[in-house]
Amino acid sequence: MGTHISPLAGKPATQAQLVDVDRLLAAYFDVKPDPTNPAQRVAFGTSGHRGTAFDGSFNEQHVLAITQAICEYRRAQGIDGPLFLGIDTHALSKPARDSALEVLAANGVEVRIAQGDEFTPTPAVSHAILVHNRGRDSGLADGIVVTPSHNPPGDGGFKYNPANGGPADTTITRQVQDRANALLETGLKDVPRLPLAQARAAATTREHDFLGHYVEDLGNVLDFDLIRAAGLRLGVDPLGGAGVHYWARIAERYRLDLDVVSEQVDPTFAFMTLDWDGQIRMDPSSSYAMQRLIGMKDRFDVAFACDTDHDRHGVVTKAGLLPSNHYMAAMVDDLFRNRPQWGASSAVGKTVVSSSMIDRVAERLGRKLYETPVGFKWFADGLFDGSLGLGGEESAGASFLRRDGTVWTTDKDGMAPALFAAELTARNGHDPAGHYRGLCDAFGEVFFDRIEAPASAQQKKALARLSPGQLKADTLAGAAISQVLDKAPGNDAAIGGIKVVSDRGWFAARPSGTEDIYKIYGESFESRDHLQAILAEAQGIVDAALGQP
Repeated sequence: MGTHISPLAGKPATQAQLVDVDRLLAAYFDVKPDPTNPAQRVAFGTSGHRGTAFDGSFNEQHVLAITQAICEYRRAQGIDGPLFLGIDTHALSKPARDSALEVLAANGVEVRIAQGDEFTPTPAVSHAILVHNRGRDSGLADGIVVTPSHNPPGDGGFKYNPANGGPADTTITRQVQDRANALLETGLKDVPRLPLAQARAAATTREHDFLGHYVEDLGNVLDFDLIRAAGLRLGVDPLGGAGVHYWARIAERYRLDLDVVSEQVDPTFAFMTLDWDGQIRMDPSSSYAMQRLIGMKDRFDVAFACDTDHDRHGVVTKAGLLPSNHYMAAMVDDLFRNRPQWGASSAVGKTVVSSSMIDRVAERLGRKLYETPVGFKWFADGLFDGSLGLGGEESAGASFLRRDGTVWTTDKDGMAPALFAAELTARNGHDPAGHYRGLCDAFGEVFFDRIEAPASAQQKKALARLSPGQLKADTLAGAAISQVLDKAPGNDAAIGGIKVVSDRGWFAARPSGTEDIYKIYGESFESRDHLQAILAEAQGIVDAALGQP
């Protein structure tokens, strides 16, 4: 196995590969999901419910049911402030937003939608919730973001952010999911809704200037004076995503030499180059998907991109796309040295599948490492109370505190980490790739990769429940295995998979929350060849534990 790279990877999308938007929108309304079919039920993964209209996994009935379940949840919790409702640029996002609004208005919920029907990045929604709730203990706000993140153009997604502004944790999503499925089973008879025109005209539906508030406040997170003084030439590719109009406003407000390489929005995302598997996927951490910006790298001192809901970042230097693990290590090193107002006890948050380089950096900084399962929700509380200075994932999702050490966002923010690449470059006279090279000089190079393998629903379930006792191996690529973890060291929460550690490297295996694959992450402290040996053995160890031939 190993990830099979499509011969189309990195090449422009062809006409034949583009989603038929009219057919997709028709399917959203026409296809009625069958609640007895597990594939067509509401299922909240790491970031909400996702699916596609064509196969009955993301349709109007799902959205109506989930929205009603959220209305009932917030009522039960006494959350009676505004609900901030945001959307990205996927074709299904606007109709799903409209469906949600019909139910929210019928339930009398105060809804804030974006001024001028602007698209809304996930971090702008998190920011709006937190700013509203600051200093309050009643009239609290929460939010919904209609996005399947960087998933293909035919997908839709719907996620709920409670009053802490972060992604809902499993106790909340389980309640919402179970209630939504119960509503689907009864044919939505307990779901009130208003006609769209009436819902939009309702006194409870008002506009909110997400863009203006976010951009204005961003100066409290980043040192724009430093960036401007360095005279850096910056580039950004919004990848046709929700922050598409934020960048020009940021450049204007903070007087940056920032070139927005394209403001095109196209629900087919025809301008993308294809990802590793030949699919269109707006993933800023994939060099296959990032060919447009990589091709312009010599025009800029540093450049960056974000995914469709702008909660992930990718950084392009003169050397090309910087692996997200490398950038996270550089970001941790530079941020914690240059944020004097952050508390001395603010920790570094990372997931169990992120690079060990981050552990070494945190140790040199004298900072506590907080290592969690995959999923940004694990960082929300720490970012909220300032006990985490930064929370970051290997998949290029991160957020960090304001300069004064208070909360900025509790969900992933693609824009602030992207722009921090410019602050780091301005301060150090080298870009983040140069900064990472300095870390390798200090600690030795590490070699990281992630591969993906197909897995059935049954295999994914078995992998999620794997326990250390089921593993038969005692060595990994020639080194004794020192630890087998099924719980994260930081918070003792289940990894939903397994992590196997030696003193020369490690691997972790876990099922994807959204696709029929499982992922193996591996890192060697020795060489690229040793990494390949780790990954090959990892596959065998996992297959043996799952009882596969």
